[in-house]
Amino acid sequence: MSATAMLLPATKYTASGAFAQGWQWLTDPVNWQGPMGVPTRVLEQLGYTGLTLVISLVIAVPVGLYVGHTGRGRAIIIALAGMLRALPTLGVMTLFALIATSTLSLMPAIWSLVLLAVPPIVSATYAGISSVERDLVDAARSMGMTEPQILFGVEVPNGLIVMLGGFRSAVLQVVSTVAVVALLGLGGLGRYIIDGLAVQDYGQVLGGAVVIAGLAIALDGLLVLAQRLIVSPGLQRSAAPTQVSAPQAQLAEPAPTR
Repeated sequence: MSATAMLLPATKYTASGAFAQGWQWLTDPVNWQGPMGVPTRVLEQLGYTGLTLVISLVIAVPVGLYVGHTGRGRAIIIALAGMLRALPTLGVMTLFALIATSTLSLMPAIWSLVLLAVPPIVSATYAGISSVERDLVDAARSMGMTEPQILFGVEVPNGLIVMLGGFRSAVLQVVSTVAVVALLGLGGLGRYIIDGLAVQDYGQVLGGAVVIAGLAIALDGLLVLAQRLIVSPGLQRSAAPTQVSAPQAQLAEPAPTR
């Protein structure tokens, strides 16, 4: 099958409006079958998202834990996080693709998404650790606990609800933005938008956008449920009225250097 034939609309529309065509596209069984069907594209989208988040967690969590526990490098981390937030993902992805020495187009796209996911994870990890009451930390230190024991036995459990909030933010940003990898010829739900625009199939464009939004909402719901299962109910109740978001926590007073 030629590339042109693959781009031709598969759904035979009977309506003229974009929203009506989008509904027809979503309810057409043809679009939910085969290698270009919605289930396959969703799995591709989740694969790109998962790879991005794994790399981001490996980079961001140790940095956030160190800065939150020691208070060192706080200003540098906040400045870098703000700078990375301002980078345009599409522009960075294009730059990485141009300078990549490999013929594979996957990693330039993944690294551009990593730059998008790292700031909220770093900020939330730092905010979660530094938000733990100093009395708890001092009490643990007076009991003879080592610094790693204090970090993983006191600070991480008590700051976990804030840390998970940053992870949720990163997941939503990545799963919504990963559609741009289709511009490099990759798969995912962004293919429906790119291919639909190529042939002016706005029903497919709208349908793809709806599926992306639905996937993001579903993932957020699953993460909320996971957060309730992981975090202690007592910590959830105590954090509910006073929980500070990661961006707000960045403006708080720095934690004392230990």
